[in-house]
Amino acid sequence: MAEAGTAALDPEDAKLVTLARSARARAGTPEGAAIRDDMGRTYAAASVGLPSLQLTALQAAVATAVSSGVQRLEAAVILTSDTTLSPADAAVIHDLSPTTVLLAGADGAVTVIR
Repeated sequence: MAEAGTAALDPEDAKLVTLARSARARAGTPEGAAIRDDMGRTYAAASVGLPSLQLTALQAAVATAVSSGVQRLEAAVILTSDTTLSPADAAVIHDLSPTTVLLAGADGAVTVIR
């Protein structure tokens, strides 16, 4: 895994980092995520923590995309304090096979997973 600042990212990937940060801040949750599908459309979401429903931010973003007909992702950004992908997020990544996966910390550090 390589670490990079958002300035070193492709502009479209840097946009995903910004969208993930915005989703997290807007909802006041521990995680935010943003994804880009294979047609260039973007989706962003925050983690969901209800008594009856628990979703990571990535799961929430992917649910929105898949309910819109998306079958493949081009890129995914997960903004979290964790230093590795959760098993739930790794499973989602496996399902939709994005070519770029970035893990972004609250401190602004971006780790390129692939």
